[in-house]
Amino acid sequence: MFERASIIVSTYNRPDALRRVVLELDRQSDRGFDVVVADDGSTEETRRTIDEVRRQVGYPLEHAWQEDRGFRAARARNLAVASSEGDYLIFLDGDCVPLHDFVAAHRWLAERGWWVRGNRVYLGERFTARVLEDDIDLAEWPLWRWWLAWVRRGAARATPFLRLRTELFRKRQPRRWQGGKTCNLGVWRDDFFRVDGLDESFVGWGREDSDLVARLINAGVYRKEGRYTSPVVHLWHPHAELSGYSANDARLQQVIEEGIVRPRIGISCHFDGTEETASAG
Repeated sequence: MFERASIIVSTYNRPDALRRVVLELDRQSDRGFDVVVADDGSTEETRRTIDEVRRQVGYPLEHAWQEDRGFRAARARNLAVASSEGDYLIFLDGDCVPLHDFVAAHRWLAERGWWVRGNRVYLGERFTARVLEDDIDLAEWPLWRWWLAWVRRGAARATPFLRLRTELFRKRQPRRWQGGKTCNLGVWRDDFFRVDGLDESFVGWGREDSDLVARLINAGVYRKEGRYTSPVVHLWHPHAELSGYSANDARLQQVIEEGIVRPRIGISCHFDGTEETASAG
C-alpha cells in the first residue's frame, strides 16, 4: 500500500473537461494524494482555469507546462512526474472523469512488482455536451443509470461500473501490454524511474504509453488488471491527428522484440542537466 499518490493529469487545450476532472478529484473518499497537471502546451485559458480551481480544492495542485511544439505527451508527463512527490503514480487524462472511489481503488490494487491497468467508459458526443453544459454529476450515478445511458447510446458500456473486490482474475495476463494506457494507469514511482520514465522520442499521437508498459514488463514489472474497481468516464473528443503513429508503432515493436528497458530519451534527462526542467506553478 502506498503512503501518498501523485495523480498526473494530462491535458491540452480542454479547460472545460480539465475543470471537471480536477474538481471531481476533490471529492475522493481517499485524500492521500496530490495532483500535477501535465500540460502539453495549452493556452493561457488552461492556466487561468488551474489557478481558479486551485483555490477551490483541498489537495495540492501543480501545473507543469511546456511549449506547444506538436504532440509531446511523453515529455509533458515526465515533466509532471519530475514535479511530483508521491511514492505511487496514477496517470489520468484530463478528459477522463474519476468516480469518488478512484484513488481508494488504486490504493487497494497497488502491489509491489506490478503496474495497474485501469479502464474507461466512452461517452457519446451529445451526451458529453450535456454533461458539461448541465453539470451532470456522473460520479453519483447508480448502476441502473449507466445501463440506461448505454441503452440510449450515451455511454459505450455499463458493465465496467460493476464493483468486484477480488484478486481472482487480476494477474492472468501479466505480460500483456495491449490496453495499458496513461488515461488510467497506476505504477510505483521507483518502478517508473527504474525504466527511466516515458520515452520522449515518441512524438506525434500514439504508442508512448504502450512503450512505457512494454518496458516495465521487460524489466520484470507486470500487469495487474484494474477492471471492475477503478473505471473513469471518458468525455468525447474528436479523433486525434495520427501523424507519427507509424514510426511510433515501429519503435514499440522494436522494444517488444528486443526486450528494451531503457528509453532513448527518458525522465533522467531532466535531472542530469541535458534538458530544462518543468515550468511548474
